[in-house]
Amino acid sequence: MARSALLNVMVQAALKAGKSLARDFGEVQNLQVSVKGPSDFVSQADLKAEKIVHDELMKARPTYGFLGEESEEVKGTDGAHRWIVDPLDGTTNFLHGIPQFAVSIALERNGEVVAGVVFNPATDELFTAEKGGGAFLNDRRIRVAARRALSDCVIGCGVPHLGRGNHGKFLLELRHVMGEVAGIRRLGAAALDLAYVAAGRLDGFWETDLSPWDMAAGIVLIREAGGFVSDMKGTTGIFGSGNIVAGNELIQKALLEVANRPVPTR
Repeated sequence: MARSALLNVMVQAALKAGKSLARDFGEVQNLQVSVKGPSDFVSQADLKAEKIVHDELMKARPTYGFLGEESEEVKGTDGAHRWIVDPLDGTTNFLHGIPQFAVSIALERNGEVVAGVVFNPATDELFTAEKGGGAFLNDRRIRVAARRALSDCVIGCGVPHLGRGNHGKFLLELRHVMGEVAGIRRLGAAALDLAYVAAGRLDGFWETDLSPWDMAAGIVLIREAGGFVSDMKGTTGIFGSGNIVAGNELIQKALLEVANRPVPTR
């Protein structure tokens, strides 16, 4: 596949940060058996990865803005462009030695995400997309799954954890969705979950209480793979709402309807 200069910059930044994370991941697995545990080490791995990504991107485009999970937003003098970065999506997986984590980098232009990269260094899988150029996994074109009925689908989701999110509301959504689908998966890294929808591995996905860096790259991946994304209200205000529903045209619409069913009355 032919990549633009900007996408090449994003890919190189993701690969470089991923190489650092891969080294640290091996150390985390050793630290699992220690008394202190790996928490402090992982936070440093996260910060180091973001610095690598930041330095690579800003070296190439110093006038662009930068929004990263681990640092305060930097407004660019460019005004039209912003990098949106999660240097380690799936931190809890990483912390526990589970090889389901990724570097996620997106480029936003005038409020629209136009390019995205999601890289899992543990599996060496690189998902890339540019507006109008299609979506790819390791240079192979990908498409969303073509299933037409929820009853045939495996759906990904996020589960609110201790101290975060509306647990009762999620359990209601889960109750509704699990009664309609072939299976539900919670893999623990939203950026990768969305990439999996783009690649047809998951038929759909929904999650609430997310941040822009969790979703940005996945949004363009899914759209360029022929899929649809919205917030839980069916609108494009995904970043503002912090929630997302994704799939092919039919499944996204059906999942949106099922997840939003009202509380049953007696």
